[in-house]
Amino acid sequence: MEYDYPLVCVIDKELTNIMETINTETPVGLDQQIPIRGLYIDGREVDATSDELIEVRNPSTGEVIACIQHAQEEDVDRAMKSARRAFESPEWGGLSVRARARLVNKLADAMEERIDELYQLETVNNGRPINETRAQVSRLPDFFRYNAGLALARRDSVIPVEGDYLNYTLRTPLGVVGNCTPFNHPLMILCKSLAPVLASGCVTVVKPSEYTPLTTFKLAEIFSDAGLPSGVFNVVTGLGHTTGKALSSHPGLNKLVLTGGTEAGQIAGSLAAKNFASQTLELGGKTPVLVFDDFDVDQAVNYAAFSAFVGAGQTCICGSRHIVHKSIYNEFVEKLAKKTTSIRIGDPSEPGTQLGPVISEKQRQRIMKYIEAGHQDGARLVAGGRIPDAPGLEKGYFVEPTVFADVTPTMTIFQEEVFGPFTSITPFETEEEALRIANDSPFGLAGAVRTRDVHRAHRVSAKLNCGIVWINDHHRLDPASPWGGVKLSGIGREGGTESFDEHFDVKSVMVSTDERPDFDWYRDNVSKRRLN
Repeated sequence: MEYDYPLVCVIDKELTNIMETINTETPVGLDQQIPIRGLYIDGREVDATSDELIEVRNPSTGEVIACIQHAQEEDVDRAMKSARRAFESPEWGGLSVRARARLVNKLADAMEERIDELYQLETVNNGRPINETRAQVSRLPDFFRYNAGLALARRDSVIPVEGDYLNYTLRTPLGVVGNCTPFNHPLMILCKSLAPVLASGCVTVVKPSEYTPLTTFKLAEIFSDAGLPSGVFNVVTGLGHTTGKALSSHPGLNKLVLTGGTEAGQIAGSLAAKNFASQTLELGGKTPVLVFDDFDVDQAVNYAAFSAFVGAGQTCICGSRHIVHKSIYNEFVEKLAKKTTSIRIGDPSEPGTQLGPVISEKQRQRIMKYIEAGHQDGARLVAGGRIPDAPGLEKGYFVEPTVFADVTPTMTIFQEEVFGPFTSITPFETEEEALRIANDSPFGLAGAVRTRDVHRAHRVSAKLNCGIVWINDHHRLDPASPWGGVKLSGIGREGGTESFDEHFDVKSVMVSTDERPDFDWYRDNVSKRRLN
């Protein structure tokens, strides 16, 4: 039986110990011992106030691998208070910038030492092929090192002002940051957000996706063992409309960082705004990929498959709309269809697997509805479109990588985010038409351009309405590069100095360098030169 959310059940906690996550072939039952994870508050694992548990499944098999406790409002409040105590404590809040940077670098080293354990657990929990997971997770310690470097290099401003004054700025850490992370890149998106939190001197309460919480717990434990003070990094688990709502609306929240769907961002963002919390929201996307006729078709096809199907297409910057010049359109369609059917679907723990499952049965059914919408709107299916029936895949949430051709901008599959191994192809004749088609979207997270004309590459990139553009590449990020979107794709930026700087309040200090011992504004004969 499948559920819209992971199954919420009640189990006597006395039946089971909190233990390391393991695979199990038995479903949850009242008389069975299963791995249960508590909340992580004040440097240790604790029980939630509710007995409700949420199943965590391996999406490649459908098997339950753990249960997490369902944090309620009072549990979130407990985590927030723990974070606030840590923020104000001498052990964390009293650290010098250099001491904190040294600790953040130490955390990066500790993470790197356990990297094999982390990427293997990530593969089991979210179903991404192990070669992809290894490549992504192995890079994450660099986010902490980069932000530690920013902390050391930070300089406050001295501002030239009129008159006998010295004006300078002071930056102070915002305080408690709520991080809501998604299922598609659990560790990567967590680290992208967590690194500036720690390097700036802030503290955090993290709500991971209920589908993929396991590596978040593991990282909290690794950092605690490496010397991170208690309360700096707390974890609460649960559903978005309960636990997430409690975190987003908490009056003690100073900043909300959320990666997820646009609707979730609108709801959580409006809750946080009531308490005037700062926000960074990375939301939905519908990435256009503009393929011009001077670019090698075979190379364009290879990039297309990579952009559309890596991570089973479950990325907000998935190459979901390929807009291809008419002169190479038919060749591109034929070759991408052939490439797509050659992709090996299978067990994500096997090195030879190229495409794993999507996260849940709910998500698979959503993708199948979009496939049906493509048929109904008259698009031409050229690859995929089915649930694979190969032996060994029956219990997992697999979908064939899917390509529709002859897609027009009015079609549902052109406008709406599918979030799966799914892409569309649309022809164009002129550069102006390609830009018009590309920008015909409520989203604006990323875009890509395939061309050998350097002038066109920069010209088109400047006119794409989005926050990220790749020229002759895709999916690339760096700790130093800002990441975020426009329109319904969110606000704020992660990565780079932009993200680090957004974790501070800026205070302006105005110092008079003229003692003016006889100053008396209200004396009758005072020279009232100016007030401001």
